[in-house]
Amino acid sequence: MVESKHQWKAWLYLSPAIVLLLIFTVWPIINTLRMAFLEGYSTMGAVGGITYNFGIGNFKQVLQYKDFISCLTNTMLLCVLTVPLSTILALLIAVCLNAIKPLQRFLQTVFFLPYVTNSIAIGMVFAAMFNMVGSAFGGENEIIITAGIINNVIEFFGGERVNWINSGSSYLANITVMVIYIVWNALPFKILILLGGLQSINKQYYDAAKVDGTSRVRVFTKITVPLLSPMLAYVVITGFIGGFKEYSSIVGIFGDDMGPTGDPRRLNTMVGFIYDSLANHQGRASAAALILFCIIFVVTMINLYVSKKKTHY
Repeated sequence: MVESKHQWKAWLYLSPAIVLLLIFTVWPIINTLRMAFLEGYSTMGAVGGITYNFGIGNFKQVLQYKDFISCLTNTMLLCVLTVPLSTILALLIAVCLNAIKPLQRFLQTVFFLPYVTNSIAIGMVFAAMFNMVGSAFGGENEIIITAGIINNVIEFFGGERVNWINSGSSYLANITVMVIYIVWNALPFKILILLGGLQSINKQYYDAAKVDGTSRVRVFTKITVPLLSPMLAYVVITGFIGGFKEYSSIVGIFGDDMGPTGDPRRLNTMVGFIYDSLANHQGRASAAALILFCIIFVVTMINLYVSKKKTHY
């Protein structure tokens, strides 16, 4: 009875958070569902008194839109390429960090810095690194191409400059830059999670393996990876969720055009498609958001199903 008398205090303390959650999370979800099924919905039209029919017309528009497949392909490709690569690299770096003692905390801080840096700012730095700029000088309009640091390194080792992100660059070059950036940007969080998991593993397993004379490779594959599997499953699932929402990194490197000059929207993603539709086609944007949610949900369920069979708790 004493506890029940004071429950109102708990609800009182929670009420600001609950109100904010209802306003900024629950209501937008409900409103998105509503707009997705109102055919041709537009906020300005609704304010003007226009009524909209309930149906699946917005979903048909999304699926029939000429750039939808391109946006979906870019999103899927970036996820498939970056999530496994960043997870493997993060695991190897975490194992190496866990094995060293001198400067361990300093190196952890260095690896974590990209996580607390603005993604747009990082994208601008990467754009400068991969950039090639042409400048005109002299009366004869001589064109001098200034290369970024990446091309300077390639030339130092005897290679030829590559047009990574400028006008006339290939799709393969654009995707390569994005994969490098996304993997680099995703490493800090994954390293932090995996390093924490490594430090929580009972050292008796390693001591027993050392007594048996087990090789390091076998220790890694038979002890470290199985005992770290819950954390690996977590970073893979969150990695796919984050990958399907990729947008700001592409804007950071290519700007609002989402592609090199002369070929705008080449690297547009599902989230970019949603943002493009928000200005005048809120119904279509809501339908695209629901489609993206369903894709993420299905992929997450598959990951959970697979991890349940492969994870050792």
